[in-house]
Amino acid sequence: MIPSPRRAETEVGPTESTGSSAGRRHGRDFVARHGETVFNAAGRLQGDAPHTPLTRAGFAQADEMGRALRQLLGARPALTLWASPTGRALQTLAIIAEHLALDWHGARTDPRLVEIGMGSWGGRSYADIAAESGSILLPGGALKCAPDGETYPQIAARVGGWLADTADDPGDRLVIMHGISSRVMLGVMTDAPVNPLLGAPIAESLPQGSVTLVENGRASIPHRGTGIAPA
Repeated sequence: MIPSPRRAETEVGPTESTGSSAGRRHGRDFVARHGETVFNAAGRLQGDAPHTPLTRAGFAQADEMGRALRQLLGARPALTLWASPTGRALQTLAIIAEHLALDWHGARTDPRLVEIGMGSWGGRSYADIAAESGSILLPGGALKCAPDGETYPQIAARVGGWLADTADDPGDRLVIMHGISSRVMLGVMTDAPVNPLLGAPIAESLPQGSVTLVENGRASIPHRGTGIAPA
């Protein structure tokens, strides 16, 4: 794994570019959401926590993604592997890579692919935060930003920076990341309109264990996962 330095998280206003042109690559992007974790099962916010292990359900979801991608791409496809450096993303990638007969050790990681930073809310239960601050879920399934957490324009800036820096990746690639950060990145990649509530583009919410295919700026869903976690 070759980690890359994290770029500055510059605010991007609702009318500014979030780097969507970087989504026009000469190749397909398979963007996958990791499987269920112990935090998901317990109803706790993970945010950018570095390691929250997969549950048995999470491993099963990774197996389902691996089988679906093997059926679509065959064995040993020409596929560049990328992942968030978190344990749950790398665990998910390990299962998928085994199905595809690819070497997990050849994967690349980048901190800009991590989940939304939840500040002091990270690790706490949804119920406890809701009792203090109201529902943490916004319309459309997005998460409310913590008072000291990351904003959606900041997420769009960092994932947009990763897209720009890796725009010359050859051929197809698989990217394992998270619920909120993947939705924002998919929004950037497909030129989705800026959500007026969030101040950034965002794609639809998909269950954990889902895979979205982006080709020429258009998204499709070759595999819909079975997870039920919010966001």
